[in-house]
Amino acid sequence: MALKNEARGRNIRVSFEFFPPKSEEMEGQLWHTVSELQDWDPDFVSVTYGAGGTTRAPTLTTVTRFLSQTPLATASHLTCVGATKEETHQVVDTFRKAGVTHFVALRGDAPGGAGAPYQPHPGGYANAAELVAGLKEIGDFEISVSAYPEKHPESHDTAADIDMLKRKADNGADRALTQFFFDNDNFERYLERVRGAGISIPVVPGIMPIQNLTQLKRFAGACGTIIPAFLDERFAGFDDKPEERAKVAAEVAAEQIEDLVRRGIHDFHLYTMNRAPLVSAVLDNLGLSRPGRETKSAGAAA
Repeated sequence: MALKNEARGRNIRVSFEFFPPKSEEMEGQLWHTVSELQDWDPDFVSVTYGAGGTTRAPTLTTVTRFLSQTPLATASHLTCVGATKEETHQVVDTFRKAGVTHFVALRGDAPGGAGAPYQPHPGGYANAAELVAGLKEIGDFEISVSAYPEKHPESHDTAADIDMLKRKADNGADRALTQFFFDNDNFERYLERVRGAGISIPVVPGIMPIQNLTQLKRFAGACGTIIPAFLDERFAGFDDKPEERAKVAAEVAAEQIEDLVRRGIHDFHLYTMNRAPLVSAVLDNLGLSRPGRETKSAGAAA
């Protein structure tokens, strides 16, 4: 399915999210993915950080390698759940010494996992807004935060979510990266409410290219993302046809981005799942160029 030309040639900026590898095989996959995706010259990349700092060491190792062995501006996720302020400050200091100047500041999930009740640490930051303020007191960091177009599962309503986002912005956040979504009308209504609340920081849509629709539905149920019926229709009949399924997945994500571009959005945060082919196919479908590959070709020809 050929995309319209409206998105081609426009100023589309992308960033990528990765997660720390859990095995030697997954580590090889991650760095192969990074070598492929860095050709797209993303604005930045981010590396996730488990609940309660459960992936602190792997995250630090991964972030350090990004900073030392790639040209990519790299942000580390940072959570405050299950830690005192002093412990959080120690983590920040460790990452700062490794060269981190950009944090994705998150409260973090309860250690019991999705659905478990959240209890702030009595000596820690109660939420992400407090964490943002604490980071700004420590240093002049670039700070990204989260946003939820379809409401955080634990929030009473969207108004409460937007109030929290405003507190994050007022405390010094530079941008918000949204939970992934598939209904652009919902996002546009959410963004109108965000701007109406006096929040002016960029709200960057989180885009999830669909590697596996069944798995995505399970994940979406835990994080409150709505899966529209049209996705079942688009993927029907392709369960045993991986090549055709990947083609549809790339088209769906590219069409979503193209529609958001028509609505005036130009920055997108792609959840890579540490895999390059589908992400690259999405960006190829949009007609974007690969500055890194062009630079390598020019160097080889010199």
